[in-house]
Amino acid sequence: MHLIDNVLGSVDPESGLSSDVSLDAEAVLSALKLTDADFFNVTKRQEMAEGAKALNIPGFQKNRNQVGYPDGGLTNAPVLVFDPSMNEADFTGPDTKFSYPSLAAGITRPSTDEDLAFMTILELGALLKSKKVTSVELVKVFSERLKRYDSTLKAVVTYTEELAQEQALAADKLLQQGTYLGPLHGIPYGLKDIIAVPGYRTTWGSTSFKDQFFNEEAFVYTRLKEAGAVLIAKLATGSLAYDDVWFGGRTRNPWNIEEFSTGSSCGPAAATSAGTIPFAIGSETAGSISYPAARTGVTAFRPTFGMVSRWQIMSLSESLDKIGPFSRSIEDCTIVLDVLRGKDPRDLSSKNIKLKDPFSIDVKKLTVGYLPDAEMEVVRILKEQGVKMVPFDLKYSVDSAQQILNFTMDVDMLAHFDHWQRAGLDDAYEAQDQWPVELRRARLISAVDYIQAQRARHKLISEVLEALKGIDAFVGNATDWEKVAVGNLVGMPVAIIPAGLKSIQNPPPEGTRRRTTVTAGIYARPYGDSEVLALAMAFQKVTKHHLQRPPVDNVKP
Repeated sequence: MHLIDNVLGSVDPESGLSSDVSLDAEAVLSALKLTDADFFNVTKRQEMAEGAKALNIPGFQKNRNQVGYPDGGLTNAPVLVFDPSMNEADFTGPDTKFSYPSLAAGITRPSTDEDLAFMTILELGALLKSKKVTSVELVKVFSERLKRYDSTLKAVVTYTEELAQEQALAADKLLQQGTYLGPLHGIPYGLKDIIAVPGYRTTWGSTSFKDQFFNEEAFVYTRLKEAGAVLIAKLATGSLAYDDVWFGGRTRNPWNIEEFSTGSSCGPAAATSAGTIPFAIGSETAGSISYPAARTGVTAFRPTFGMVSRWQIMSLSESLDKIGPFSRSIEDCTIVLDVLRGKDPRDLSSKNIKLKDPFSIDVKKLTVGYLPDAEMEVVRILKEQGVKMVPFDLKYSVDSAQQILNFTMDVDMLAHFDHWQRAGLDDAYEAQDQWPVELRRARLISAVDYIQAQRARHKLISEVLEALKGIDAFVGNATDWEKVAVGNLVGMPVAIIPAGLKSIQNPPPEGTRRRTTVTAGIYARPYGDSEVLALAMAFQKVTKHHLQRPPVDNVKP
């Protein structure tokens, strides 16, 4: 202590340290208070400050310089890989493609393009295969609809017209030659604009990246291209996959144009709902498939974590990000999932997951729970279809599921956008009360507390898997935030299905066609995707909620 006094100057009578040294100790104290760790005395805090300067900070800088750029998390994945089955799943043995329903042999082309636009993938496929319509014609119909309604909906970032024409011509030529690639052959679709397609911008919805191009194809784009699908647009994502605000505006809900579509897969949901595209691909980390699907009244499917590769797709969190389809029906979602699923060695979390054929499952053999907040029409319809329906409560002791999700997502996201924040690019962010605030707060989450959150996540997953023993699936609210958090942390699949319509709040006296959509979620334990899909098909087989059309012919606010 005397040596320090001699070298560093006068001693603070309270701390016993030199005034210069005590400044470091006080700075450490201020930081520790914000991480709930202010229990060290002044001598220990000074030791911590000196060690951080000498050892921690140089190490931080070296690691950051090697892997902290470019932004977006597309390279240098962490070695820690999340397994939602807790190492229990057995995927040995062969997996086979699903047996799709027969294409309707007698289907005819409708008299109007409006009716054509709201046909399912299987119906459009039947028309294409029987040469009653061409892929080029479908591209024209859907592209015109996108352009007609998008000045209000704001669901499109980039039209891929040259690529679409090229792919549609190739699809038609193959059919003329007698080659049929499957039910997506010649079908137009859209991609959420966090998915890389060479030759076109991948903007991530953000001013910071609106002129960004990638030379490598995303895995999902490659799979869809190989299946003969035709990309006609890159669709809006909330900026950096947060909600529905992006640099081009805010995406609206076709069912009620005074509302926004909510959730970062806003473009895929709104475009599919409005009949401007037959299907689209979105993503979910914490509700970005569930919320926009429910708001816009479309069918969507969030698969088990690891079912679909995230290669060349902007990442928020390696252990939470999932890719899934929006479409006209759950049959359509099943077809798209079958094309997308599979192992990609470039995404360490992806797996060849052996699934039962959802089209062949006898739902009468399934036991399905229903939560107190379940949409009871879904419970009733499934029961009438012979499903054994039982009351169910999703019990677990962890009381911080939402905090676990936020800690996990925010720290992972900050690691992917560390440079973006350090460079001050967050000042140009489209919604200053969203990622900028959240990621600044994430700077104050300690490594210890991040790991504690993952340990709490392990406890949550174990308890949820235990609770799900004895049932094949369960029905519950699709947008309850707690369930969304739990479902994403556990990595479980969910189908979001339309279950009705109700009047909007405070409708105008003269009446309105605008509606609020009613939806339900069908969930299962990880890798129970086939059972979820089969149950959703059983519901949609005898209901017509998913066939309702929003009033897009009168979209102006």
